[in-house]
Amino acid sequence: MDATSASDLDDAGSAAAYNLAFVIADGSDCTPAWNGTTAIDDSSVKSRVSALTESGASVRVSFGGADGKELAEACDSASALAEAYGAALDAAGSTEADFDVEGDALADSDSVSLRSKAIALLQEDRPDLSVSFTLPVMPDGLDDDGVALLESANDHSVQVSTVNIMTMNYASSYGGDMGDYAEEAASATHEQLMDVFGTSDSTAWGALALTSMLGVNDVDNETFTLEDAAQVREFADDKGVAWVSMWAAFRDRACDEDSSSDDPLTNCSGIEQEDGAFGEAFSG
Repeated sequence: MDATSASDLDDAGSAAAYNLAFVIADGSDCTPAWNGTTAIDDSSVKSRVSALTESGASVRVSFGGADGKELAEACDSASALAEAYGAALDAAGSTEADFDVEGDALADSDSVSLRSKAIALLQEDRPDLSVSFTLPVMPDGLDDDGVALLESANDHSVQVSTVNIMTMNYASSYGGDMGDYAEEAASATHEQLMDVFGTSDSTAWGALALTSMLGVNDVDNETFTLEDAAQVREFADDKGVAWVSMWAAFRDRACDEDSSSDDPLTNCSGIEQEDGAFGEAFSG
């Protein structure tokens, strides 16, 4: 969910949790801000959180994302970074933190280590804090940088509740069935989780989540359909996966062909569908 702007599609599928995107650094400072520009305690965000949680759903603060500077790249100590993370969580009234690490930040071993140290400190002060990592994936699983991030978290005694894989945007050569690719990516990552954390088969499935990009993806030849969403939901139920989710709720609608502002890569799915149809498909 966009943390600052409401959408008519917010409640499609009766979500159990909303990921609020994204808290990053305000410029180059170790100061948390929504999308790097909006203060974490902004009144519009507070109102948005209140509206989203009226149904009993929880909110998860998502740190990072594909754009801007992740706080671990801006802060110079684990204690300062933990404080920045904690301030954003408090502003949203959340006990769930997601760290969406991708691009250059994922390959930056210094910030990966600093983040692990900071999260460990944060969990010492907040024993009820649930931590998830959102990571890019391929049909054959996480890349070496993704595995290294999880190993760093484990080495620093971070209690990782969930690893959320982004089953999307593989490469233009992947022109096959997106539902099948999601299952392949999940199965490969499941094996990696057992190896990194030393968990059982069932525990690793329960620590895995899948997030798909609705409709037209950012990569040519990739379109995630409503049939794919139903397939992913059935697979997740069968395996006992922690959750399924989507990028993003405000895209869960067909594009208006007569609108110059509609773009399938930003605010609509690019396929024929009813409003909220993906939310319904993912909710089962």
